[in-house]
Amino acid sequence: MHFLPGHFHFRVAHGFVLIAFASGAVMAAEGVEPPHHVGQQVPTEASTEAMNTQFPPGVIGTGWPMPVMDDQWFGSLLINELEYQLRDGTDNVRWDIVGWYGGDYDRLWIKTEGEWQVEDTRSGVAEAQALYGRLIAPYWDVQVGVRYDMASDEGHNQSRGFGVLGLQGLAPYWFEIEPAVFVSEDGDVSGRLTVSYDLTLTQRLILQPRFDVDAAVQAVPAYQVGKGLASIGFGLRLRYEIYREMAPYIGLVWESSYGETADLLQTAGEKSENVAGVIGARVWL
Repeated sequence: MHFLPGHFHFRVAHGFVLIAFASGAVMAAEGVEPPHHVGQQVPTEASTEAMNTQFPPGVIGTGWPMPVMDDQWFGSLLINELEYQLRDGTDNVRWDIVGWYGGDYDRLWIKTEGEWQVEDTRSGVAEAQALYGRLIAPYWDVQVGVRYDMASDEGHNQSRGFGVLGLQGLAPYWFEIEPAVFVSEDGDVSGRLTVSYDLTLTQRLILQPRFDVDAAVQAVPAYQVGKGLASIGFGLRLRYEIYREMAPYIGLVWESSYGETADLLQTAGEKSENVAGVIGARVWL
């Protein structure tokens, strides 16, 4: 009897299938687990549980570990500016400090900034903010909280509180932007915009321009704040990063007041425009 080649191949393959089926049946009867292919994921109790906890179940596949929850809490403290300002007249000490603690989505922010006269240690201005921040987009937090201001003039102290609503984030091309609206305890509304940028000149030498603008809806003569555009500030600080956490710097700062605010300052015998050379350090903890 003659067999065609295709017929012969079919008979051989069919024989192998029967042998494999018989072997599997014998191993199952004896309680022996059949071997797995090299690299094949073997389902385990843990992997099965991981699959069942996925939504929808089984999306990732077997053998994967349980998802890592992004609920870890961290903290950071940045002394962005701690400097001595050399002015034509009275020198000042200035600080700008930002700290936060929390997770990837929710954080508590603490901010403080101000400047104090060196010769007359009883004169200066300072503010502190306590804010809740919520991540609303990559690199962007919306912040809400309170702000407390204190102003001292030769020992005569004044203070007031604010409600705060603002944003803080990183815009395209790595501009750090921080707009905020403030409502005082008396209902006075004001706003502030801060923009800064780190221009990397070398691996360790960084030039940071910073722009600040303040405006007010109502005039508050007691705090030398006029209605409308109040002030504009621009600074250039060149820092050298000894290491990332420590960077001394030098720079130049220009500040100018406008409109009613300038008139109030001049009436009080103060300058409406100032230029200062600065020397300080930026510290990251």
